[in-house]
Amino acid sequence: MPTPPLPDSPASPEVTEIERALSRITYLGSRARQHERLMAMAGVPLDRAAVALLRQMADAEPMRPGELAARLGVEASHVTRTVQQLEKSGHVTRVPDPHDRRAQRIELTGTGRQAIARIRETGARAMQVALAEWSPEELRQLATLFHRMVDDFLAHAADEETEPARTV
Repeated sequence: MPTPPLPDSPASPEVTEIERALSRITYLGSRARQHERLMAMAGVPLDRAAVALLRQMADAEPMRPGELAARLGVEASHVTRTVQQLEKSGHVTRVPDPHDRRAQRIELTGTGRQAIARIRETGARAMQVALAEWSPEELRQLATLFHRMVDDFLAHAADEETEPARTV
């Protein structure tokens, strides 16, 4: 499905700065050293792919590997390898799909739920240190605006997925 065309006019300076800030945050959060430090503090020896998979699963019902790959935006083979590693370490298990007994879904185990809870708690505590000078009102505003932005991004992405293909 083709991506809708971008507007002809340039982005506003405010949107440009938001894009720049998000890029910086993404870079900071995806650095290998940062990940390793967070995992050490959380006591969870998992790689970035495994953590991304656990984070996605923690916010959803058990799902098929293909659906998980689509949500993560990766190839199914990447999910298969990561799921196999997480099965061996006891973080996930396969369960029958209640709608199709031939298929399986991936589900977090108690160990997986504990691991993601430690990762999230450790990340939140580290973020709290970084934002220690912010007032509670500023933090509430930021949280509200971040959630609104994510909701708008998701709504836009859903609109793109349901638009009929354009003919030229």
